[in-house]
Amino acid sequence: MAKLNIKGLLLIFIITIHFSTQAQELQTKVPLRTYTTKAINNKSITIDGLLNDDNWETIDWASDFIENDPDENTPPTFQTKFKILYDTKFLYVAIRSLDDDPSKIEKRLSRRDGFQGDRATLNIDSYHDKRTGFSFTITAAGVKGDEFISQNGNNWDESWNPIWYAATNIDNEGWTAELKIPFSQLKFGESKEQIWGLQVVRQLFRKDERSVWQRVPIDAPGWVSEFGILRGLYNIQPQKQLEIQPFVVTQFDTYPSETGNPFRDGNDFKLNGGLDAKIGITNDLTLDLTINPDFGQVEADPGAIALDGFQIFFQEQRPFFVENKNIFDFRFADNSDNLFYSRRIGGSPKGGVNLAEGEYVDVPKNTTILGAAKFSGKTKSGWSLGLLESVTGNMFAEIDNNGERREEIVEPLTNFLIGRAQKDFNDNNSFIGAIFTATNRNLDGNFNFLTSAAYTGGIDFKHNWRNRNYFLEGNIVASKVVGSKESILNLQESLTHLFQRVDADHVEVDFNKTSLTGTGGKFAIGKAGGGNWRYNAGAVWRSPELELNDVGFLRQADEIRQFSEVQYLFLKPTKLFRRSQINFNQLSTYDFDGNYNRVQYDIQGNINFLNNWWAESGYGHKPRIYINTFLRGGPRWRFSEENYRFLFFGSDQRKKFNFTLGYIKSVAKQDNFTLDRYVFRMNYQPINALSLSLNTEFEKNPNKTQYVTQQDFNGTTRYILGNIDQQTWNASVRINYSINPNLSIQYYGQPFISRGQYNEFNFVNNPIAKDLNERVNWYSENQISNNSNVYSIDENTDGTIDYSFYNPDFSFVQFRSNLVLRWEYIPGSEIFAVWSQGVTGFGDPKETLRNSLNAEIIKKQPNNTFLIKATYRFL
Repeated sequence: MAKLNIKGLLLIFIITIHFSTQAQELQTKVPLRTYTTKAINNKSITIDGLLNDDNWETIDWASDFIENDPDENTPPTFQTKFKILYDTKFLYVAIRSLDDDPSKIEKRLSRRDGFQGDRATLNIDSYHDKRTGFSFTITAAGVKGDEFISQNGNNWDESWNPIWYAATNIDNEGWTAELKIPFSQLKFGESKEQIWGLQVVRQLFRKDERSVWQRVPIDAPGWVSEFGILRGLYNIQPQKQLEIQPFVVTQFDTYPSETGNPFRDGNDFKLNGGLDAKIGITNDLTLDLTINPDFGQVEADPGAIALDGFQIFFQEQRPFFVENKNIFDFRFADNSDNLFYSRRIGGSPKGGVNLAEGEYVDVPKNTTILGAAKFSGKTKSGWSLGLLESVTGNMFAEIDNNGERREEIVEPLTNFLIGRAQKDFNDNNSFIGAIFTATNRNLDGNFNFLTSAAYTGGIDFKHNWRNRNYFLEGNIVASKVVGSKESILNLQESLTHLFQRVDADHVEVDFNKTSLTGTGGKFAIGKAGGGNWRYNAGAVWRSPELELNDVGFLRQADEIRQFSEVQYLFLKPTKLFRRSQINFNQLSTYDFDGNYNRVQYDIQGNINFLNNWWAESGYGHKPRIYINTFLRGGPRWRFSEENYRFLFFGSDQRKKFNFTLGYIKSVAKQDNFTLDRYVFRMNYQPINALSLSLNTEFEKNPNKTQYVTQQDFNGTTRYILGNIDQQTWNASVRINYSINPNLSIQYYGQPFISRGQYNEFNFVNNPIAKDLNERVNWYSENQISNNSNVYSIDENTDGTIDYSFYNPDFSFVQFRSNLVLRWEYIPGSEIFAVWSQGVTGFGDPKETLRNSLNAEIIKKQPNNTFLIKATYRFL
């Protein structure tokens, strides 16, 4: 029946989409505009923002901008003009943004990529593939922003930091900007005349109005595919990029000293150095190298705790891995599942050390990346290519026994290889791609618990038709991991797989197995543009033996998911709102044993009012919730039927003070569990150079059946649960002060506190019963007792303790902060001065969150890191 459901739903949506293509209005047809540039004959243009160089007189202004947002295809409040010239090495752009009251031009300072205040943006599709592009933004205050555009405007990568030059000026007509972009920072093939995609955008901040040179209809399926044309670039030669950036780092750490521990004497000093380089193999393809990289200026991860036992996904923030990450991205299913998760490279050592009495140990926090190389780019013929290789070294823990030192290896030498390719065809309306990853470890030492090798591969495709309004996309992935019997046994019994599940007929633990082989994939079809309606439907699967977590990320295998979505867009402003939309989503999940595990429906909507205040709300219903992993290898578990809702609203985000308030409520029948989450966010910019932000959340999450542990009772496994009262509070504070566009000070701080108190312990009776009182049995006062934080169970009340478990109450407290001074003293070369603080503790669960904050953060001596990093980029 489950399999018929999924097939039937997919068939219905495919038929619906097929007939809708016949009836739906097509996307608005817009004539493409063309701008023809000229080469300059005199000396290069001085970039000062004044537009008084004689070269600018040799070419006419392009104008006639059209409003894009909020009232698409209407005249903008003020017009914008631009000119483009070039020589053998640079592209020059002049922009004049007219304004009848220059005193109202918003000149907000920020760090690079801040995108604050009035601004103008140049978008160039130098590949002319209608999917990717390069974006250069300059604000009226002179702050630069740059992004690599991919997925036809669905992905904007701020980590791309090219070398280019810009200056601005304000006069009685408005404000002006000059840009100077080296051809070495763009990618294009050899041709007598270059024909590129072109878009120029102006953001009028005080009216939250965007105008564009080339009209982009509001129902367009993307961004880059709608660009106008840039012509006139004759006989320019592709410029091979060569940038070498050595760096040196000094670091001083202080921390609470530990009596008798020679490794914790209160402070450490380190001196380090390394090299980053960019080498243009061709103008299209670049080789990035890093030797002994240092990422000391990167923010620490936010605090988090996961009671479900699953690994937590953290965003990548290290510059080498962030830049051009879109090329290596292969999200084959949904959420965070990916064949490449760069945080696996350089993570914490996986091995441990057994200490004797009186011994102390110093274990490295992270694995050292000896070196990494990344070959990436896109060719004129439509090939996107990426090859990344990284080597992490053997890591050793140092052990002290009364002054005698020895070392034990805790992480083996490991090589990571990722290869990615995509090819555009069908006039750039379609692509097909592939990925391959390999992880190989040199398992010299006691590493039987680690796999020796892991390989994954995948193929993906996307086909667009009818002006890119409709799409069909999909991918198929496969994995194989190889290792000792112990390592493969660990994988089989891990939370991702759980082959030991007592009620699973399709999987079982094989103690002699030395490899796992699995597959996964996704297929979807839908409508992405044209008219008011959008919709899609598809399916995702992950086979039981699929394993990606050596260099990828996989939360759970053994799942089939069907999904569908319908969206209606209100495309034109009304007397009430500027824009609005409403969504309906549906999904259901199954496992490979044919179990129908989950169904969910939700409806969501958002609205942006005429005064730029906004609101979003939603309601969801989960009539069926079965979870295979909840009992950690035990039988399939049922949660009670759940309903949830949320409401968020906020003020005008352009204002110097703005805020967001939000509330999320979830309730399960019979009060199986509830969730109340309160959200407050605010931003305040008292002066153009200073901004402050606060994001705080408080959450109450009681659950009558929170998993605790497993114990044996007369040969039967008892799955013990408890009624948890969990409260969590976290906040993030940011303070940014920009002295000028190249010199800034940033502060980031985040306290995190989560406390859980348990009572009313119970054990599983019938894990799939609809009635909660049949699903579990509660221990009576005669069956359970607590002594010295150990709960003892006399289940048959015969006066003998049958089994026991530790008190699971917890209070986890963490504080992390970074204070960073960043100075880009010449383009591409920087000095960082960093002060980082961190405290992690375990408080008294009986105390309030406020008392835990005071005891474990305010009154504790923190760990401090003081760091200075200097880089110099040779061009």
